[in-house]
Amino acid sequence: MKSHQNFTELIPGLPEEIALECLTRLHYGAHAIASHVCQRWRNLLQSRELYYHRKRSGFTRKAACFVQSLPIHSESCSSNVKPEKQPKYGLSIFHPITGIWDQIDPVPKYPEGLPLFCQVASSEGKLVVMGGWNPVSWEPLRDVFVYEFTTRKWTQRVNMPSTRSFFATGASDGKVYVAGGHDENKNALRSAWVYDIAVDEWTELTPMSEERDECEGVFVGSQFWVVSGYETDSQGRFKNSAEVLDTTTGTWRRVEEAWGVSRCPRSCVAVGQNGNFTSWDEVEPAVQVGTCGVDLGDRSVVTGSAYQGATQAVFVMEKSNQGQNDKLIKVDVPDEFSGFVQSGCLVDI
Repeated sequence: MKSHQNFTELIPGLPEEIALECLTRLHYGAHAIASHVCQRWRNLLQSRELYYHRKRSGFTRKAACFVQSLPIHSESCSSNVKPEKQPKYGLSIFHPITGIWDQIDPVPKYPEGLPLFCQVASSEGKLVVMGGWNPVSWEPLRDVFVYEFTTRKWTQRVNMPSTRSFFATGASDGKVYVAGGHDENKNALRSAWVYDIAVDEWTELTPMSEERDECEGVFVGSQFWVVSGYETDSQGRFKNSAEVLDTTTGTWRRVEEAWGVSRCPRSCVAVGQNGNFTSWDEVEPAVQVGTCGVDLGDRSVVTGSAYQGATQAVFVMEKSNQGQNDKLIKVDVPDEFSGFVQSGCLVDI
């Protein structure tokens, strides 16, 4: 459906400020239809200005986005068809307040499943998927895709500047930061880049002081933390240190004893109230394997299983007024959203 109108008034007959408040209160699920009303509505609904106005007014909604294995269809489970060895992954959204789960449409370039081990990040109501391995050839990719919740459409953007896998990523103020990981020859990296979603542009940052493969990225305020990881010559021996990027100055600093857990930090780094890092697998025995936690501010969503091969469990951890972890509530999960969660991120839509 295409609009043939372009109103001079935002809503005819209403003052501009009242019309703006009406559109501010429009649930994001209706944005795709509303964007067809006229070009001015479309431009407004996709703008950073309206997003931040909705955020300041308390009308954005926080949810957890997961890279999750897709269910195996019943025809694949028949006696005549061998099940696939390699699971396929898609993107699911869980809204902890309403308990609603939803599936995001596949990336058009990869309709059968996301690139393996791709990274996801979100800022200003947009979702960014980058990197990973080709699900057929296992070749490392530099693809970048952005999902716009307003239009429910994917666009392919400019590629990542270099090939890297298992890198740290984090997003803030419309920009996605990446650091570390390893290249196509398995060499650990200390380089870092930042991607501006609005202008579709990558800018190289000052490198970290050390190589950090299989590290985890976490934003604390305006600081981008790259937690743990290991160097090329010490594969699997995870550091207890972290490096912190001040995004306002572009400078890094090293923090010793930041990661006290002798295990891979990917998808399981939790930020304590005092600023220390712990592992999400310590909060509940039922999620101590394949743990993935997404912090939503006033609550967190944690997934995992009790042991290898056990059923995937999902918990919502509510926080008290003091910010301390409070109640841990198990979530009933529909069968189609019960697959293994590889990674996740916060989306504020």
